Amino acid sequence: MNIIKTDIEGVVIVEPRVFGDNRGYFFESFNEREFAAAVRPVSFVQDNESKSCYGVVRGLHYQKGEFSQSKLLRVIKGQVLDIAVDLRVGSPTFGHHVAVVLSGDNHRQLFIPRGFAHGFSVLSEEAVIQYKCDRFYEPTAEAAIAWNDPDLGIDWLVPADKVILSEKDKSHPRLCKAADLFDYSEDLYA
Repeated sequence: MNIIKTDIEGVVIVEPRVFGDNRGYFFESFNEREFAAAVRPVSFVQDNESKSCYGVVRGLHYQKGEFSQSKLLRVIKGQVLDIAVDLRVGSPTFGHHVAVVLSGDNHRQLFIPRGFAHGFSVLSEEAVIQYKCDRFYEPTAEAAIAWNDPDLGIDWLVPADKVILSEKDKSHPRLCKAADLFDYSEDLYA
C-alpha cells in the first residue's frame, strides 16, 4: 500500500495496490501488519456501511472521551468529499481540516485518528461508504460540530441550496462553542 501524508499529522490517505486485467480487478483493502508498520497499530472492532444520495452532508461527528474512535474510510460506489477536523486543543493544527475525494474508482481510503471529527458530502448521484472503527459506537458519547462553521472554512463542493442534512446535523454547535474536545498532550491511544 502507498501511504500519503496530509497537512495534519496522523491523518493519511491509503492507496492500495490494484491489480487489474480484462476480468476486472483485485486489491487488498486492509492488511493489519502493513498498516501498523506504515501508519500505526490499530485493531478495528466494527465495520459500518452507509448509502447516501447527491448533496447529503453527514457530520461533523465524533465520539467523546474514552469512546473516541479511529476510522478508516473508503467508497465502494460513487464519490464523496471526506473531511477530518482536528479537535485536539493545543494541537498546531487545531480547527484545521483535511478534505479528500474518495471514490469507487480511485480506491483511496482516509485514515482519521482519534481526536478528530469526521464528515462527508456526496458528490455523485449515489455513494456507498464503508468504514472501520477501532472502538464500538457508544450513543451516550455522541458529539458533533456544525458542518458549516465559518471558522472551519470547509468547501463541501455541493451548492448550499443542494445540501441535504439530517435534523440532528442542522443544530450542532460551532467549534468555538463545542464541549468535550480533546487535549493534544494526552495520548488518546494509551
